[in-house]
Amino acid sequence: MCAIAQELIHQGRQVRFIPCSLLVQELLIAKRDLKLARVLKQYAKYEALVVDDIGYVQQSREEMEVLFTLLADRYERSSIMITSNLPFSKWEQIFKDPMTTAAAIDRLVHHSVILELNLSSYRLEQSQKTKETAAIPSVQSEPQKHNLAFSS
Repeated sequence: MCAIAQELIHQGRQVRFIPCSLLVQELLIAKRDLKLARVLKQYAKYEALVVDDIGYVQQSREEMEVLFTLLADRYERSSIMITSNLPFSKWEQIFKDPMTTAAAIDRLVHHSVILELNLSSYRLEQSQKTKETAAIPSVQSEPQKHNLAFSS
């Protein structure tokens, strides 16, 4: 998703990337302050909105209601890209209600391209390799090099 978003930016498009948890908190604050319509209008200026990890954290009903409001507001107006660790069949865990879940999925899959990646976790594989390497005693006399990864 990041690569697609980056390409859109290179094409001069307005794109916003936000983790789902932060997005929902922003929407809840706007709702509390009676500014939800204003915040939705601000999000409307982005041609594409990338929402990361929608299924990662179990949200409350109120949190999912504001998320659904955003999905409904963007429906057929502008693009939204969502990453999730859950298949659609388990999205009731996210939206807490069968009708809201069906409505959210209906809006998302209409006019959409779905990329389903059934791959093993890169992070898990790297962690296992690190553990395996640490278990093997080193006989090298030279200092070992370590690769460092930074993420933001």
